[in-house]
Amino acid sequence: MSGLRIGLLGASRIADEAVVRPAAGTDDRLVAVAARDRARAEEFARRSGVERVVEDYAALLADPEVDVVYNALPNALHAPWNLAVIGAGKALFAEKPFAGTAAECREVRDAAAAAGVPVFVGYHYFHHPLYRRLVDVVAAGEIGEVTTVGTRMRMPAPPPDDVRWSLALAGGALMDLGCYAVHTLLMLAPALGGSPWLVDARAGERSPGVDEWAEATYRFPGGAEGRIHCHIAAPGWEMAHRIVGTRGEVVAPMYALPHRDDRLIVRVGGVERVERLGTTPTYDFQLAALRAYLGGSAPLSRGADADLSVEIAEQLDAIYLATGLPLRPAAVPAR
Repeated sequence: MSGLRIGLLGASRIADEAVVRPAAGTDDRLVAVAARDRARAEEFARRSGVERVVEDYAALLADPEVDVVYNALPNALHAPWNLAVIGAGKALFAEKPFAGTAAECREVRDAAAAAGVPVFVGYHYFHHPLYRRLVDVVAAGEIGEVTTVGTRMRMPAPPPDDVRWSLALAGGALMDLGCYAVHTLLMLAPALGGSPWLVDARAGERSPGVDEWAEATYRFPGGAEGRIHCHIAAPGWEMAHRIVGTRGEVVAPMYALPHRDDRLIVRVGGVERVERLGTTPTYDFQLAALRAYLGGSAPLSRGADADLSVEIAEQLDAIYLATGLPLRPAAVPAR
């Protein structure tokens, strides 16, 4: 596959970052976009170089020139429209979180497996050389045996009317940032004896059922501790991933946003080393990985597969239940 033929569900901000900008200068085509507000879709298409606006989501799925559909609709619409993409036989590029609950994630995963439809989930950070280098440092034993894995994700508050503050649309800190943090723990799980279990969790509500912040502590089978913290109304940005071992530690202060800070800091025996891994955005590497997977030149990475997204959703469900907050509501059926 020399280039992807992409259809966009939603004229969203994240579509600009994850698809439109990294596709510029490649052989990928932005074939069509659909949005609830046609005027918004038309403005998005003009600005982004999308070839055409179609009438609705169903029309996009029926477009014969679209090979892969990017679903960046609000979280509550991920599951029903992921299922609709699969039903249409299109390759699915699913924005995180894969769905609102573990039950929904399992339904989508199983439908894709039964239909033989390729699925690629958008946890963009792990495709970047910064994260790959962090894993190499740990695997080489430079920091010794891992004792703690921690991820802190903090950002300024979105506007009051943002979908991330809506329970009905499956908003909240865990759904927006916590899914990334849990992803980092699960990516390391094979080297730490297997998947971790939840020890305790806390959260603070912005409005009934909607978490403004949440944090959790985990234990891995090999004895290491996992810690996550996410906050979507913090004073500033922090996207730090830190792994501590018996000999030292490795830190990526902005692991999810290396275009802002591409440092990898390794501290061993009182000596600090700083490596720079490049400020090319993570989304460029993610789109290249999607192209390679769908083109058959590379296998699907574990970090982008639906099975891992089911595990993430199971952990998020467990945190919500442990903190007394509700699971995200059932999704609106696709139509």
